[in-house]
Amino acid sequence: MTPSPGVFARYPGSAGDEAVGPDGSLRTVYEPVAEVLDDLGGVGITAVVGAVAQERRMRGVVFGSYVDGRLEERAFPLCPVPRVLSAADWDHLSRGVEQRTRALNAFLADVYRPAGRRRTDSDQHSEVVRAGVVPEWIVTASPGHRPAAVGLAAAGQQRITVSGLDLLHGPRGWVVLEDNLRVPSGIGYALTNRDSGRAALPQLYAEAEAAGLVDPGEAVALLRAALADAAPAGCTGVPQLGLLTDGPHNSAWFEHQLLAAAIGIPIVTPDALWPTPTGGIAVQVNGERIPIDVLYRRFDEADLAAHLTPSGTPVDVLLGEAVRAGKLAMANVPGNGVADDKATYRYVPEMIRFYLAEEPVLETVPTWLLAAEADLAEVRDRLHELVVKPVDGYGGQGVVFGPLCSAPELAELHAQVLAAPHRFVAQEPVDFSTVPTVIDGMVVPRRADLRVFAVAGTTTQTLPAPLTRVALTEGSLLVNSSQGGGSKDTWILPH
Repeated sequence: MTPSPGVFARYPGSAGDEAVGPDGSLRTVYEPVAEVLDDLGGVGITAVVGAVAQERRMRGVVFGSYVDGRLEERAFPLCPVPRVLSAADWDHLSRGVEQRTRALNAFLADVYRPAGRRRTDSDQHSEVVRAGVVPEWIVTASPGHRPAAVGLAAAGQQRITVSGLDLLHGPRGWVVLEDNLRVPSGIGYALTNRDSGRAALPQLYAEAEAAGLVDPGEAVALLRAALADAAPAGCTGVPQLGLLTDGPHNSAWFEHQLLAAAIGIPIVTPDALWPTPTGGIAVQVNGERIPIDVLYRRFDEADLAAHLTPSGTPVDVLLGEAVRAGKLAMANVPGNGVADDKATYRYVPEMIRFYLAEEPVLETVPTWLLAAEADLAEVRDRLHELVVKPVDGYGGQGVVFGPLCSAPELAELHAQVLAAPHRFVAQEPVDFSTVPTVIDGMVVPRRADLRVFAVAGTTTQTLPAPLTRVALTEGSLLVNSSQGGGSKDTWILPH
């Protein structure tokens, strides 16, 4: 480490900051970034922030969130100071994310095994339940368990084609906060962040790329290959892919358009879906109906039944019939919620040992399942110290940080938990890392998480396009875009 110069001279470093240590020394991986920021100075950095915001407005880089039932689009802010990951960190993260994705795919294959268990079995539960590794209710009482999803994947198809795992860097290293296995978003934003960062600081990026900085654009070919791997066994030739979206009112519509264009596949909306004479589906594009082999599904499975195709058939019915006819594959397969709810999270390390016979690479957060009487009794008087989450929540919705609650808020939380304990889990808070972030022209520390994506087809592989989300408010722990967070480009340094 070297003493922090220039814009980092007054930066409050800490043991948990990724750029500046507690003695004020700049960590080596951030030295090239600091040199460029010092050359810019405060005025230059402010100008860069303004240019980035304008560039992203012109490109329409937005995310959506629903407020009072109406979709509101907001700019997705980008801090031009990149987050830097060493090659060793990335190797560790990649091994852990790939391992976890493989285990969760094995769990889903077990839960949704066609025709249930062996006919001679007196116990018809999944093998992981039969072995006593996971309690029966974790599967059967999960809000994301869809028994009808058994028939929505071809034999051998990975039910998770794309996973997105949220990670934090804590005092003991990287820890998994949650698994997103239904319609994980963010790959498109990671690609866009690289474009915006390069435009904002061309000299910094030119030098880093010349030195071998990993290109997130490599993720596109890997994503396409994984989608093609999901094609039905009867598909001949190159599989025709499509991206299924419910259209412009989807909160990730910007990303849907970007990814479809990057992969080179058509956008498929319910009003353009048609059955084919052979039992498959086709999408209407410029007056032509193109048969589709694989749909990259990008809206919630619960909403499929709410949309009708031009022939009057509900989308879920049409797609289900095509899958069962062996003419279509969906990625991700509906029903994955049973593997990524907050109660199942507690058992993923055990799943890794059971299905893979490996020790978990990544840590998990200590978690109490409040549906279990013993767990509830252990923490009911500690909610002021813990993070309480709804079992089926996502996007930061419903998360309550006990240490930040007022007395009335804690009283309300206690009442909600005791009225319906099965709806919640409690976790130890993680003191996660900060990264340098530009706020009002100053470089200051802010909390950040990391979403790492993996694709599963013939093999399981991490995508070199992680997404850093950052809390823009001092002291805030909420990094979600829907909760006012921003983002950063994430650098993966070469070996």
